Amino acid sequence: MSGILSIQSPEDLKRLSPLELRALAKDIRDRIIETVSKNGGHLASSLGVVELTLALHSVFDAPRDKIVWDVGHQAYAHKLVTGRDHLFHTLRRLGGISGFPKRAESPYDVYDTGHASGSISYALGLAKARDLKGEDYHVIAVIGDGSLTSGVAFEGLNNAGGLGSRLIVVVNDNSMSISENVGGLSFYLTALRLAPLYRSAKARLERVLDKMPSLGPAAVRMLRRLKGGIKHFLFPGSWFESLGFAYYGPIDGYDIEAMQRVLEHAKTLEEPVIIHVVTKKGKGYEPAEKDPEKYHGPGPFDPVTGEIFRKAGPPAWNKVFGEAMCTFAKTHPGLVAITAAMSDGTGLGEFKELYPDRFFDVGIAESHAVTYAAGLAQGGLLPVVAIYSTFLQRSYDQIVQDVAQQNLKVVFAIDRAGLVGEDGETHHGEFDLSYLRTVPGMVVMAPKDERELVNMLYTALKVPESCAIRYPRGAAPGTPYRDALQNPEVLEIGKGEVLSRGTDANILAVGSTVYPALEASEILSRSGISCGVVNARFVKPLDRDLIIDLLNSAPLVVVEENVAAGGLGEAVQSLAAGIGSHRGVTAVSLPDAFVRHGSQTELRKLSGLDAESIAERVRHFLKETYDR
Repeated sequence: MSGILSIQSPEDLKRLSPLELRALAKDIRDRIIETVSKNGGHLASSLGVVELTLALHSVFDAPRDKIVWDVGHQAYAHKLVTGRDHLFHTLRRLGGISGFPKRAESPYDVYDTGHASGSISYALGLAKARDLKGEDYHVIAVIGDGSLTSGVAFEGLNNAGGLGSRLIVVVNDNSMSISENVGGLSFYLTALRLAPLYRSAKARLERVLDKMPSLGPAAVRMLRRLKGGIKHFLFPGSWFESLGFAYYGPIDGYDIEAMQRVLEHAKTLEEPVIIHVVTKKGKGYEPAEKDPEKYHGPGPFDPVTGEIFRKAGPPAWNKVFGEAMCTFAKTHPGLVAITAAMSDGTGLGEFKELYPDRFFDVGIAESHAVTYAAGLAQGGLLPVVAIYSTFLQRSYDQIVQDVAQQNLKVVFAIDRAGLVGEDGETHHGEFDLSYLRTVPGMVVMAPKDERELVNMLYTALKVPESCAIRYPRGAAPGTPYRDALQNPEVLEIGKGEVLSRGTDANILAVGSTVYPALEASEILSRSGISCGVVNARFVKPLDRDLIIDLLNSAPLVVVEENVAAGGLGEAVQSLAAGIGSHRGVTAVSLPDAFVRHGSQTELRKLSGLDAESIAERVRHFLKETYDR
């Protein structure tokens, strides 16, 4: 690791020869593999851009020049060459460095990212601010081909070409987002990679034109039109040029010298530039090269064999959802599944194999996914949209305008709700209960365990309303559920489940907080406090009768893994105020802040959502209420 240790800042890269840079690339890959094998993290994407990172930092003068990473899960090499090698062992751990760029962490991190496709817009804003202030520095957006499937990226490209500001956009073309790329743009970039014929034809034609000065203007125009025709026929890269960009590529993403030459040339241009770089996810680590989707974000693994360590225990929530989808598809011929570049991540891999004609991966295009689902629903199908909570935020307008306002039936399976763990602020699903509660006609529910997830999905398929089911990342509690797959139950909409009654207090919990609430009840019982637990099940509509009964019987503590504003606690407090309840009610929610990265267990404890913290909150509330 001596090569990495000698790099204290990107300035050190400028003194290295091409041979030394290639040796450093190997050291960096070894360091990434070593660390991610222990901590987990985004492996394949970071391995794929090591040489590109070295080329960028050896040509540009960061942090004066601004390198804007899209998504950010490919930024490990960037962190290693910008003075964070000594902290890299803390990657994604509580109190350690983030797995994504973070401005508070380093002046070299320009954009706090974690969601795809915003880099071009953000970089364009930086470039225009530079121009208006009369400053002089380069702005470079590095965006993957998968991120280009998002409308946000298209909007940025269109605006950048129109403004004509000096901007460099590096398209990292690895044919992958997380799941395999889909759609017309993927085919387009493939065509670019396969078009060396155009470059040689273009060069030959230009030489011919240059040597024919005696031709009249009409003949020259004809030949130049012929050149354009060849260009459009053999090489569709002119699409970028039609937007107002100079285009260079495709370039081998592992030829550092070639990338340096093109980047140096791009620095001299006074117009927006596209540099198309071809890379391979997982480069340099055979298991990740063979299966980049599996090694996109693996947990700890054996760095020698590549074996990912799996903890024995209950299935993950997304696996239960995927199994239920496959089961219910047999009896619901109109059932279709939609996801946004997350087929395996959402548990739909088996559904995709069993029902390929009923499965749709739309790429990183969550807004489109929801409107597409609305169209499918209008056409008589039963669409289930499976998207992580944090990414569904991007579709709020479409949920309101295209689903709810149209009174169409769409089911939303919201994975990774609540605290997701090591991916941190950009990936926590903290807001879905709040923003979905605002949507008229939407049923919002959260299961306490696997059996309830199965029954909630079945209920969502059977009732006329649009439904949202939110469930967390990771392993489910481990309750038997396969009998529910064979004999599912339609739950009564808006009805909670009383698990126990307390004479001193009651906890109204929802989703992932129900089992910790049950543990808290046991803790309290050991100190003589009788505390009941009620599983709310539904955040919208509320079980008003049950909640009023609870409010009139004992102090009530509402627990949810969602922000307080607009969540279940606020809804119950509003109901209590409306009926003038003489009993107290308080809420335990996520803090009004962006929660940092760390394990789910650590973050839930820090947020007061573990069993001990809930029990202490009940004690404190009773003391406030009764001074006991």
